[in-house]
This record gives sequence, C-alpha cells and structure tokens, in this order.
Amino acid sequence: MSKILVAGAGKSSTYLIHYLLSHASRNKWQITVADGNADAIAEKIQKHPHAKMAVIDITDASQRQKLVEEADIVVSLMPPHLHIHLAKDCLQFKKNLITSSYISPEMKEMHQAVKDAGLMFMCEMGLDPGIDHMTANQIIHSIQRVTATITSFKSYCGGLVAPENDDNPWHYKFSWNPRNIITAGLGGAKFLQNNKIVEVPYEHIFENNKKIKVNGLGSLAYYPNRDSLRYLDLYDVPDIKTFIRATLRYPDFCKGWQAIINLGLTSETDTFDTTDVTYAQWLGNKTGYKTSAQSLVEYIAEKLNIQPTDKIISMLQWLGLFDGTLLKQGQFSSADIMLDLLQSKWAMGPTEKDMVVMQHEVEYLHRNQKTTLLSTMVIKGDDREFSAMAKTVGLPMGILARMILAKTIDPPKGVLIPSMPAVYRPVLNELKHHGIVFTEEII
Repeated sequence: MSKILVAGAGKSSTYLIHYLLSHASRNKWQITVADGNADAIAEKIQKHPHAKMAVIDITDASQRQKLVEEADIVVSLMPPHLHIHLAKDCLQFKKNLITSSYISPEMKEMHQAVKDAGLMFMCEMGLDPGIDHMTANQIIHSIQRVTATITSFKSYCGGLVAPENDDNPWHYKFSWNPRNIITAGLGGAKFLQNNKIVEVPYEHIFENNKKIKVNGLGSLAYYPNRDSLRYLDLYDVPDIKTFIRATLRYPDFCKGWQAIINLGLTSETDTFDTTDVTYAQWLGNKTGYKTSAQSLVEYIAEKLNIQPTDKIISMLQWLGLFDGTLLKQGQFSSADIMLDLLQSKWAMGPTEKDMVVMQHEVEYLHRNQKTTLLSTMVIKGDDREFSAMAKTVGLPMGILARMILAKTIDPPKGVLIPSMPAVYRPVLNELKHHGIVFTEEII
C-alpha cells in the first residue's frame, strides 16, 4: 500500500484531497492529511476508509518527521514559509515532494543536494504558479519548433468572484488564503518591457491600472506579479523584448486597494491597542486626523487627493472604515485589523461561485511576419468549498502525485518548476478531462 502525506487542509486543498481519495481504493493508497485544525481535516476526508487524520503542529519535528518517514510521497499546501520544514525532512528520508508555492531562496539552495539524492522537489505546481508555467512552456516550445522568434510574452492570472455573485463595489471575495491579499505586491515587482527592466515599488504596484480584455468578461485590470525576470532563463526565450507575469483584478479593486496602501492600512510593522477603539478612530489615528474643522471622510479624501464624492470613498465606506463599530480587542498591526475586517466583508457564501481567469499573450516573428497568440482559460467553481481556485491549485499537484506513484512519469531530479514536456504534457492532458481547458486565437 502506497502512502501519501498531504500537509494542509485549508481552502485550496479540497480538490486535491478529493482527487487522491477518488483514486485511493483502486490504487491501494493510504492518504494521511496533516493540519493543525481537526475540523478542517474531517471536513475534507469525510471518514473515507483510505484517509487518516493527523492533527499536528507542522513546526514540531517529532510529530512531522514520523509522518514524512512513513510516506511514499509528500504533497504540501502549507503556507509558503513552512514548506522548508517538510523539504528538509523529505531530503533526510529520501521522499519526493510536491508544493504549490514559489521556490524560496532556502528551497533553491537545496537543489544540488536534492538532485544528488535522486529526488524531485516539484514546486510551483498549482495554478499561478503552476498551470501558467505548464501552458506557457507548451506554447513557447510549440512556437520554437517552427523556428519562430518569440519577442513578447505576457501572462495574466487572477482569482475573482464569478459575475453572478459579484455584489459588492470591490468586485472581490476570498477564494483562497485571505492573508495573501493583504500582502500582495509587498516585495514590489520587476519585469522586462521593450528591452528595459522596469522595477515597481510596492507603493505604486496598483496605481497604473492597465487593462486587458477577456471575451465574455470585458475589461480586467492587472498589476505586475513579483519578479518576472527570474523566469527568463527557465522559459528559455533568448530573443524576448517584453516579459511580464501579472495578476488580474477588476479595475475598481486596483484603484481602491491603491488607496488602502496609500493610507498605510496594510502595514505589518505598526501596533495598535484596540481596546474600545472604533474603525473610524483607528483610521483617524493611523492617518494623523486631528482637526474638527473637517470630517474624517473629507480629511481622507484630501489625503488621497480625490473628492469626498469619489467612488473610492464610497468603497472605503462600504468596508466600514468610517464606522463607529468596535475593533477586535487586543494588540494588532494595521494589516491584522484590515484582515479581520475583510474576512467578514469579502466572505464568500456557501453556494457562491468564484472564477479563475488566465491568459497568455505571446507575440512572435515567423518568416518576418508578426503574429500574436492569445490563450485563455476561464473557469468557475461549483460553490465555496469546490471552488475554481481549489480545483486549479489542487488538481495539478494530485495528478502529478498519482502519475509518479503509478510510474507513468519518471520524476525529474532537483528543485524544479513544471516547465519540462515530460511533466506538463500528461498533466495538462488530464486537466482537460476536468474542464481546465484553454482556447487559442490569433489576433
């Protein structure tokens, strides 16, 4: 009996666990789901005969290592900073590892040791990063096979609320880890545009508000995502002049979130004693509001250099930032306060649907003729639990784990992303059977 350790039972784990359990009986698998939250595990495994609970503190080596040692493969959906614990154990006990997160500097340093041990640590095997790498490289390799020269590559992806459940002025609801929204763009961004490296600091990430059109959805805004340049060598596009990876949101979201940043409301370094403090008082305190000559609304509008009647002000009012509602009591940073507020305001109802949109725009020259290829995926979730985000993050990981255990894929060695045909071809082919399909058009 093969044993699979799944670390993490959060929002994005639903489809991963469901997929593995659906294959468990015929393959004689035992799936152990480890998390600190017993209720979250129980909800995911539903007393399945091939599933086992492990309620552990993932940072506790004695609890964690026993599970890793017993497993044949480890699949991690833990928060990014916790993958390294599992990675070190997997190296020690000679286990292959699959994660959905970006390769951290610590993980990257393990590449040679992992390779020498004959192991595969496949990172960035989710949605974005993950499906974007696989589909991008599939397109790039197919273009290169006809000896065309790729001059521009733009990749956009976003987890959004489905139009039928879009009922707030931010046009957004949580379908994955809420904390990641608060910290989005925190490290700034870097990309290549017309042969020039462009660096955008966190303070300006959302302000450009450039747009793309997606069939059936109209205009979506995008902001640059992290350091795109780190993928230039991995994607092997030597003649590229423009290369950017970006995150999609609705335009109003970007304008509103830039205001939140400008007001300092995402800071993780400040501290407030929130005892008997209202949202309005916190906002005034945070932004230096002291005068009674103008209202808090007028003061914030002036600080943002907009009119009190501007839509951004009404978006902030909808969040309740000008209200007399008491904050959660304790010592908290601005980021903590915003997170607590948004978890109630942007919560997705049990029957509501999310939507994932991904689009690649690739320009290439073939026989001196310029061509632009658009490859687009739009997928909606079934409900809050079986979301499009959980599906697109979890299924690629589950499919790769199954294929490795079935020995239909010979696992490549080292700390990697899924850019190689031996991985992306079979995984993308199976994803089509689950409705994760891209449509291509030449424009």
